[in-house]
Amino acid sequence: MIEPIYLIIVAAVVTFFLIAGLLNRYRRCPSDKILVIYGNKGGSHSAKCVHGGGAFVWPIVEDYSYLSLTPISIDANLTNALSRQNIRVDVPCRFTVGISTEPDSMLAAAERLLGQTAQQIQELARDILFGQLRLVIATMSIEELNSDRDKFLEAISANVEVELKKIGLRLINVNVTDIKDESGYIEALGQEAAAKAINEAKVRVAEQEKLGEIGKADAVRETRIRTAEANAAAVKGENEARVAIANSDASRREAEAEAQRKATAAEKVAEAQALEEAYAAQQKAELARADRERASQQANVIVAQEIEKRRLVIAAEAEAEQKRVNAKGEADAIFAKMEAEGKGLYEILTKQAAGYDKMIQAAGGDATKAYTLLLLEKLPELVKTQVDAIKGINIDKVTVWDSGKGGQDGQTSTAGFLSGLMKSIPPLGELFEQAGLDLPTYLARRKAEDATPAEVLDDEA
Repeated sequence: MIEPIYLIIVAAVVTFFLIAGLLNRYRRCPSDKILVIYGNKGGSHSAKCVHGGGAFVWPIVEDYSYLSLTPISIDANLTNALSRQNIRVDVPCRFTVGISTEPDSMLAAAERLLGQTAQQIQELARDILFGQLRLVIATMSIEELNSDRDKFLEAISANVEVELKKIGLRLINVNVTDIKDESGYIEALGQEAAAKAINEAKVRVAEQEKLGEIGKADAVRETRIRTAEANAAAVKGENEARVAIANSDASRREAEAEAQRKATAAEKVAEAQALEEAYAAQQKAELARADRERASQQANVIVAQEIEKRRLVIAAEAEAEQKRVNAKGEADAIFAKMEAEGKGLYEILTKQAAGYDKMIQAAGGDATKAYTLLLLEKLPELVKTQVDAIKGINIDKVTVWDSGKGGQDGQTSTAGFLSGLMKSIPPLGELFEQAGLDLPTYLARRKAEDATPAEVLDDEA
């Protein structure tokens, strides 16, 4: 029973390591590289190239490597190359090449460039480029190289592309700078164009001079013929020849004058146009200066006013805020004062109420007795008030006419006057009644007991 379990465990471990080894041999290819799998491939291909994706690499029988797709810049400064005219030229060029991703080109690159460094690939491509560049230049003339650059670049691309494809490369870009030759032929081409125009002008001038000489010779020949025939005819012929010469001179002078007039007119027109352009430019400059001055004045005035306006607004807002703060502070102070007064009054009334309550309790719960006690406390103040009513009266002189006879009540006039004066003081009972209070009965009885019978009768009346 134990041996089958061991066999199962060993088989599972072997299977696990086998699957892990196979998964470890799966290789992914980055987008900027080509995965080259070589080894036991069989068939007509010596390797398998993968661009993007991935593939399994079998252990022992296969291996892998990568080819970089990074472009390579190559300087091909070709010198002393023979053109079709056997003129040596210098053609500085810069080529940009890279490994192609076409199936055939990738296979060619795997066969010829795998294991090579970027420097080695650059040197190999430079040799191919130099050879093809010399071949292209040998099929073209200097004029074509100098003027028809598109044809030159197309010829380079057509020849170089074929040769680079053989080793798995492709041409990405060609940049040709100035073409020079050691004989100065290209420079002479420009001089030739200028000289050609000058020579054509000289030829036209010579043609005109030739026509003038021919006309002059014909006139001389005609003169001689007429002289031989007859002196009269000779004289006539000479005169006619002179007239013809004069007319020719007049025509020449007229032509010269017309040419001079046209040249002068052209100069005047050019000068007028130049002045017009100058005046227009000066006008634009003045307008621009005026705009600048206007903007400067606006900036100096308006900006200053804007700043002053903002300052006033900020000052007004600050003053309003200060007033609001002061008003709030005053309101808080008044509120605090009123609250303190209210609390003080509340405390006073509370203490008074507590005192009144204790006073009533001291009076045995009788509010009337407590009320009487309060009146006794206030009695000195009431008497003082009654006395103060006549305290300030100043009597400088009193004159009494008294006959000495008594009245009905037995009092003399003087006694009646004094009694009436004393009665003018408000009685204590009336004073209590005016205050809304009742005089205690024991005070009223005492008043009745102290009063005379006549006073009692008066009070009853």
